[in-house]
Amino acid sequence: MESAIAGAHPIRLRVAMTSARLDELTARFATLSVAVVGDFSLDRYFDIDPARAEKSLETGLPVHNITRVRCSPGAAGNIAQNLGALGVSELWPVGCCGDDGEGFELLRALRRVPGVRLDNFLQSPDRVTFCYTKPLLHRASQPPEELSRLDLKNWTPTPPDVESELCSALRDLAPQLCALIVMDQSAVPGTGIISDSLLATIQKLSGANPTLRIFADSRHGLGRFPPLTFKMNAAEFTTLTGGRADADLAQLQTGAENLARTTKRPVFITLAERGIVGAAPGELAQHAPALPLRGPIDIVGAGDTVTATLTLALAAGATIAEALQLAQAAASLVIHQLGTTGTATPAELRALLFP
Repeated sequence: MESAIAGAHPIRLRVAMTSARLDELTARFATLSVAVVGDFSLDRYFDIDPARAEKSLETGLPVHNITRVRCSPGAAGNIAQNLGALGVSELWPVGCCGDDGEGFELLRALRRVPGVRLDNFLQSPDRVTFCYTKPLLHRASQPPEELSRLDLKNWTPTPPDVESELCSALRDLAPQLCALIVMDQSAVPGTGIISDSLLATIQKLSGANPTLRIFADSRHGLGRFPPLTFKMNAAEFTTLTGGRADADLAQLQTGAENLARTTKRPVFITLAERGIVGAAPGELAQHAPALPLRGPIDIVGAGDTVTATLTLALAAGATIAEALQLAQAAASLVIHQLGTTGTATPAELRALLFP
């Protein structure tokens, strides 16, 4: 991932962040109450020492000996983890895990997140805990090498009683929230938390609470979502709008402006090495380029960091341009954290932006 080449694409109305403005915005994070609803996973890392490799006497197959197991919240949980690291006052996960060992580890990992309140997080014997198991080979002076992942997912529809309880939780929480993040990452639509009935509830809450900022991100695309603040990558934006797959930056900016005008909500498009575009209704789109690389990178979880940072920045009163700059800085910090689902703190943002 490299910074955008100066002059290669038009950059509209870019405004430099000052250190005083950064401090003002991040100080407001500590006054905000945010909920995250969606698919929470357990990210379970198996750290493997290749020097301890063996061969199974029974099968003759290689044995990878694990020297450490690390667990952290993933998917919607990683958004929550990033909100906690950024210093949000109250953090409400709204989701579900199984009544199993992975669920125990996920709840334990969520409890470590600053500001978290688990009153609206369910355990169900009818669900398995969504889990990404990530074996990592650690060699001296080399970045960790991830082996084939082992995933646990639900393949049956989410039980109606779970849907009903989560919808009720959102209705109860909405009046006290500054922002709500909706994260859809189930393997198959209908098997996760973001069901049609939950989306209908969110749409009603949006109408009844006009000051509540609601962000949406979906691995399956945002076509079935009501008008909310959409965050998506370029491929998802193309699918949603029917635009060109090879659109250049200027075309993406225009497309973001058109979609924001239609939905009457801000729109954000992440562009990997080209940075990120954002547009508010009735305004010209903004672009923030990616920051230069400072060594090896690991992009796992960077999108969740961007979602968390954009949400808090706008809830704290940032402009679109300021929110984009903070999100790009946070993403740059996270991609340089290897072999983990990383986070960025206000202090780390300050050190990166104002060394």
